[in-house]
Amino acid sequence: MQTARFWSARPADDRIVCELCPRFCALGPGQRGMCFVRRREGDGIVLDTWGRSTGFCIDPIEKKPLNHFLPGTPVLSYGTAGCNLACKFCQNHEISKSREIDSLAVEATPEAIAEAAVRAGCASVACTYNDPVIFHEYATATAEACRARGIRSVAVTAGYITPAPRAEFFAAMDATNIDLKGFSEEFYRKLTGSHLAPVLETIDYVVNQTDCWVELTTLLIPGYNDAVDEITRMCEWIMDRLGPDVPLHFSAFHPDHRMPDVPRTPPATLTEARRIAKAVGLRHVYTGNTHDPEGQSSYCPGCGGAVIGRDWYRLSDWKLTPEGACTACGTRLPGVFAAAPGTWGPRREVVRPEPVAI
Repeated sequence: MQTARFWSARPADDRIVCELCPRFCALGPGQRGMCFVRRREGDGIVLDTWGRSTGFCIDPIEKKPLNHFLPGTPVLSYGTAGCNLACKFCQNHEISKSREIDSLAVEATPEAIAEAAVRAGCASVACTYNDPVIFHEYATATAEACRARGIRSVAVTAGYITPAPRAEFFAAMDATNIDLKGFSEEFYRKLTGSHLAPVLETIDYVVNQTDCWVELTTLLIPGYNDAVDEITRMCEWIMDRLGPDVPLHFSAFHPDHRMPDVPRTPPATLTEARRIAKAVGLRHVYTGNTHDPEGQSSYCPGCGGAVIGRDWYRLSDWKLTPEGACTACGTRLPGVFAAAPGTWGPRREVVRPEPVAI
């Protein structure tokens, strides 16, 4: 448990208003916010999940998904419990919808996580599995500890956060994948219990006002957000506000959580969405949760040649210079690249950070 920030008192009814996200939960004594992990205690708010995780795993960075951030390298992933959205299609609901704080059996300080990443040879640490904005203080402290050890930090988030904590959060991160879950207010309201505008504001801010590398993901759900018109409008917004070089991932839905009767996303839907995005002018568009080496590989924005071959999470071709430029024409691929690709592949390993002296 840790004292939390980003709240204000409301004397008129003795409530404390959490100002971390656009929900602005008004809490009476002992009450929890919608996220479940931020709780009123006395005249303040505490974060119940500080230093406690549902577990730690080493994943390929492409699983976040990030295709233009240190490709092929291992990332130490961790998450907590709870979420500030209510997505009916949540594909990680055992963690994000958990209401069992005691299930957070793995304890680790930020320094212990950084040390575990160094020991395991990870290039980065990712706060993921549930949305890290709700454990802002733990996530940013961990990012700071990692930065001190030369380890980079990644956030996988829905971007539902208010301006003041948003600035601090993304200043601590080196890269992020932000879920753009759909492109209509109706979709966000009915299927996620939130609103579209704050997410668009976050994406615009992080891309245009920070040094944090950004990639976007949209989970295409048959009959809900996969219409040609909606995909086109979304891609046009990205092109207009963010430019052509922000990578966009279209990911396949599978029946889960409160939507077990909705069919899986057909591969053809992903292929068509990728075609639409590229026709609008986006240069780096990917397909996910499907076997599609063409849609998962990276191409030079200059000559169009394949510069990084991918099959699921395994890299094949690598045609980039140490500076990240195409070996054929010299055009630089946007992103963050090492002199050589990582060799982690599709492996997933469970680890447990050990206590460290601080």
